[in-house]
Amino acid sequence: MNNFKKIGLSALAGSLVATSAFAGEVTVAGSASMALEHINGGAANSGKSFSMGNQLTFTGGGELENGLNVSISFVIDQGDDTTTSVGSGTLKFGGGAPFDSHSVTVSSDELGSLTMSGEGMSSASGAVDGTVSGNIWDAFQAAADEPEAAPGGAGGLNYTLPSMVDGVAIAASYTPKNTSADSSKAWSVVYSGVEGLTLTYAQGDDNATASSEADHTVMKAEYAYGPVTVGYMESDYDDEVASGDQNTTAYSVAYTVSEEISISYGSEELEFGVASASNVAAEFERLKVSYTSGGMTLTASQASGDNISYTTAATEDRDVWALGASFAF
Repeated sequence: MNNFKKIGLSALAGSLVATSAFAGEVTVAGSASMALEHINGGAANSGKSFSMGNQLTFTGGGELENGLNVSISFVIDQGDDTTTSVGSGTLKFGGGAPFDSHSVTVSSDELGSLTMSGEGMSSASGAVDGTVSGNIWDAFQAAADEPEAAPGGAGGLNYTLPSMVDGVAIAASYTPKNTSADSSKAWSVVYSGVEGLTLTYAQGDDNATASSEADHTVMKAEYAYGPVTVGYMESDYDDEVASGDQNTTAYSVAYTVSEEISISYGSEELEFGVASASNVAAEFERLKVSYTSGGMTLTASQASGDNISYTTAATEDRDVWALGASFAF
């Protein structure tokens, strides 16, 4: 009798494992990069530096008997959430905890998709507020000077409506309140119903700080005609406190030389607070050449930043040239 029980339980366990394996699957995608950068000008005249990046994204899921699809995503990105570095001098390779964004998504063709993020969430407006020129400011500015957006947060929700009109994608997000402030909400609409044209509009609110609530608006247009693509965008962050107001404008022009080679030029202007003789706009521009072959992309760029911390001090103007190689697998 005991042997029969053991055989029966073993068969049951085997069938459960087999059913679980049949119902879903887990895939892994990775990326890695190496870069050489030279900064010239101002307080950051530090010469050449090397950097690297690496990331693994685990995605798993399957379809339930009721027709719903459930999937999870988990990102391992060494040093993403810490300023700790391993190494010394100019050769530093971020340290700290390796875990990054993770989320659960429930979706269907009729209901759309609902995603809850444990970490790494972008609000509906924050997800589309990247500049058309590729966030050139990110190579120059300290975190305190960077553009703001409607916030995401742990336990936040993103909802994408099912496709109701061809070429129209609608999304919304909700970030729960914290102990000292109210919840934040955002929505976005992306229209791509005309060949080569993409129009984006988004609105959101940032209520993370009770004494400094803000509204976030994003407008963006990109048009591709033959080998040429042009884009323009504006992101406005309207804070209750005038010193917290921010406005970002950008444009870009890209030319596809061939399937492998492309050349782009971009410009950005960021305003922070109330303009005055001592508080001016930060200005950035970059010329970039890219070569793509299979999963490898090689880049060379020359960029400049003026008044990067919104002052006219001589230390606030810098030039950066960079070489990079990235790999997707």
